[in-house]
Amino acid sequence: MPVTKGAEIAPAQGKLGVLLVGLGAVSTTFIAGVEAIKAGLAEPIGSLTQMGTIRLGKRTDNRVPKIKDFLPLASLQDLVFGAWDIFPDSAFEAATHAGVLEKELLTKLRKRLQKIKPMQAVFDQTYVKRLTGTNVKKGKNKLQLAQQLIEDIAEFKRKNKCDRLVMIWAASTEIFLKPHAVHRNLKTFEQAMRENHKAIAPSMIYAYAALKSGVPFANGAPNLTVDLPALMDLANQQGVAVCGKDFKTGQTLMKTILAPGLKSRMLGLHGWYSTNILGNRDGEVLDDPDSFKTKEESKLSVLEYILQPDVYPQLYKDFSHVVRINYYPPRGDNKEGWDNIDIFGWLGYKMQIKIDFLCRDSILAAPIVLDLALFLDLAQRTGMKGVQEWLSFYFKSPMTAPTLYPEHDIFIQLMKLKNTLRHLRGEDLITHLGLEYYD
Repeated sequence: MPVTKGAEIAPAQGKLGVLLVGLGAVSTTFIAGVEAIKAGLAEPIGSLTQMGTIRLGKRTDNRVPKIKDFLPLASLQDLVFGAWDIFPDSAFEAATHAGVLEKELLTKLRKRLQKIKPMQAVFDQTYVKRLTGTNVKKGKNKLQLAQQLIEDIAEFKRKNKCDRLVMIWAASTEIFLKPHAVHRNLKTFEQAMRENHKAIAPSMIYAYAALKSGVPFANGAPNLTVDLPALMDLANQQGVAVCGKDFKTGQTLMKTILAPGLKSRMLGLHGWYSTNILGNRDGEVLDDPDSFKTKEESKLSVLEYILQPDVYPQLYKDFSHVVRINYYPPRGDNKEGWDNIDIFGWLGYKMQIKIDFLCRDSILAAPIVLDLALFLDLAQRTGMKGVQEWLSFYFKSPMTAPTLYPEHDIFIQLMKLKNTLRHLRGEDLITHLGLEYYD
């Protein structure tokens, strides 16, 4: 990721192809949202790249441009969408089935969405037990399937006359996998694909195909995917930017906002109980214990890293942290997250915080997909290869350099992101020290 201050950034000329793995609720909400914004039917609310500003210099300088005006980001008008999915439905049919967006809006976008039809997916029900579909690739081994994806990528780029591409995993959570010996380098990884080794999940095949094609890759699920020695080596060899994992949307977003506040005031924590109900495809997949295990690992890690029990044992040692996800079909994409937080303050007196967050999962995820597509493309045009830790702001389980613990505090993450953008443009980093105003 290292890059010099005031880096040279190649211009965002021509079309940017956004390739999505999965054409479900998140992807269709993202695509339909961008098309609605392009048509003047909506505002890009929730998108840092489109609505966010960045302070430059002193507070008294009053230099606060929009991020999209400060950096040469791709224009929304230049975005072109492609996807793979196990179901053959067009983006319009998939969006209608997902039930996130109102029919009135989808009807206005019908022609645009009907043109987007998914390519056949690489899929194995072993890794996502609750789903089955017919729009699936066939091949004698996983390396051959990867080659088919590489051909898809090249054909999409040619057919749509794209100058650049990015790929984002927006598909279901796979079963929990641990790093295996076959992941240690590219040679063992490719041999494992030839042998159809069970340690090679479909998401890894997509990541491999993207990196081989020189396409930046973001993992929006908690799967063990691109965070492997073999694929990290490949990303660095190919000079490709990567980031992940697991989009930070509902309940975990709340945790990364609230936990830093408790810690900043030195308030103690006895326990944090979280439960979710949701009824979309994600809820159905997570109803399987093996897929839930993957998600649970992602969700549980957040508080430990933010609160640092080893540093503050009187406040946070041995706090109880419980996470539950319940599949409840009537709720659809409108997820509900309940949190009970048992805290204590001065002289050990107990208090409680209760949260009932009725969120819309795909509405929160869609602007994340947009920002990641634009920022990954920016990183690629700047020559920033490998892990993009400055994009941790968007993830439950941020990727970092080896041996480096992830930063989960959302306010520190945002500072890191904006300081990276300042660095790229040769601006001074903002420390908020403020002593210069009182000299």
